[in-house]
Amino acid sequence: MSLPDLETDEGRLAYRKELRRVAWPFRLGGVGLIVIGGLLALLARTGFLGVDNQVMPVAYAALGLGWMLFLAAIFVRTRHHRRRLEQGL
Repeated sequence: MSLPDLETDEGRLAYRKELRRVAWPFRLGGVGLIVIGGLLALLARTGFLGVDNQVMPVAYAALGLGWMLFLAAIFVRTRHHRRRLEQGL
């Protein structure tokens, strides 16, 4: 892979598009787990649909795992960016 062209608008746009694709399954999975965990916690607090406080550990686990996946995606994306820019050296 060649060094990204950051001098032109088209090059910057292409590089942004490339960075968006890096670790997208981690980001998508993390956001999904965060939303599921939040909904479970909300349902448990309100008692809606018969959900009681027994699901709170599952909700907290989903929230924790979701944030871990999201942070892992940030780490992978940053590492990818650093490696791409060091290719020109």
